[in-house]
Amino acid sequence: MLYLTIIGGAFIAWLILVFLFTPAIPYHIEAPIDTRSDHFIHVLESTCHSTLERDNKVEILTDGTMFYPAMLDAICGARETVNMECYIFKRGEIGNRFIEALADRARAGVRVTIVMDAVGSFGAFHRSARPLREAGCRVEPYQRMRWYSLARLNNRTHRELLVVDGQIAFVGGAGVADWWWKPGGKRHRPGRPMWRDMMARIEGPVVADIQGVVAENWLECCGEILTGPLTYKRSVAAGASPAFAIRSSPSDRATVSRVLFQTLVEASARRVRITTPYFLPDKAFRVAFRRTATRGVDVVVIVPGRNTDQRWVRLASRRLYGQLLEAGVRIFEYGPGMTHSKALLVDDLWAVIGTTNLDNRSFEHNDEVNVAVRDEAVVARINCDFERDLARCEEMTLEAWRRRPVWEKLIGTVAWILERQQ
Repeated sequence: MLYLTIIGGAFIAWLILVFLFTPAIPYHIEAPIDTRSDHFIHVLESTCHSTLERDNKVEILTDGTMFYPAMLDAICGARETVNMECYIFKRGEIGNRFIEALADRARAGVRVTIVMDAVGSFGAFHRSARPLREAGCRVEPYQRMRWYSLARLNNRTHRELLVVDGQIAFVGGAGVADWWWKPGGKRHRPGRPMWRDMMARIEGPVVADIQGVVAENWLECCGEILTGPLTYKRSVAAGASPAFAIRSSPSDRATVSRVLFQTLVEASARRVRITTPYFLPDKAFRVAFRRTATRGVDVVVIVPGRNTDQRWVRLASRRLYGQLLEAGVRIFEYGPGMTHSKALLVDDLWAVIGTTNLDNRSFEHNDEVNVAVRDEAVVARINCDFERDLARCEEMTLEAWRRRPVWEKLIGTVAWILERQQ
């Protein structure tokens, strides 16, 4: 019996180590490449398994007071289909408004299809799904916890998507919850600002590709392949922005989102701007940042400050700042509240908007979606928000980093465990 106990304990310890500490992949690009060249587009099309769709209209919506009304207006105007996928869907003031709008469209004969992640929307799924299903909406949880699927427990859909009538799409970092809608914060603390975030409203040929991303997870939930003409519409020019829809799912841990981010950062020639709520680049990405900065590229990163919703993640993140600061990467901590915005701007030409964080969870474990836009006007619009956020940040200098409290340095030696899981 003692031997069995020892063997069982050793097996569990091994399982935990494998689950938590899979080795990082040493990503790097083969050779220098010009972000403005046609060859660069061809590389992204090939490596990211996507096609650059031209003639799109991309509108950047800053914060929930802008993007939630636009999303609700689109839902209320739906005539044929509403397809929605979200990591977070919580009941509350804004959640109830979404439920009412979706239910109303379903009762009017619109086909409403919704995927909610079973973990991200944990505790609220059944309360949200019940009135939606009663109205005729089709609602499914993604990767609900069952004994036979425990091996995939770490795989979540982190995608936040809305596609209406196959013609209008919304992509970005925000789910549906009151902390994106009004002051009070995630824990409803009086005076806490609402979360800072961004969504893109998109029309044009790339919407059909985004619709295919939603269809992918619906298929995984219930086995149904969406094929109807109401779901996929013919391409119609809507603007002047070329764009990729980049879907990313775990496949032996090498994901398309990581390829996209790594290639853009390492290929940059002049400027990289990043805003991310969770900044835990692995060793290979830290090397890429250092290499890029030492080439003279201006690399600036905005991350949450003290008002983060994940304090342990912030401590683990701050532990990594030193080697980046030494190489010339500039890191700014956002002060007023939690910033959940996710954007990558490269060489004033490329903008990546979507759900991917600069951490291992997004790059290796989650289903993610991003839209990569090749348009100086879109980059300039997002950069306006970036500069405004920058004015509300405190820069972390190398000297300040070295003077951080002893307790933080001690905790950082433990918090490193999050680098492979967050």
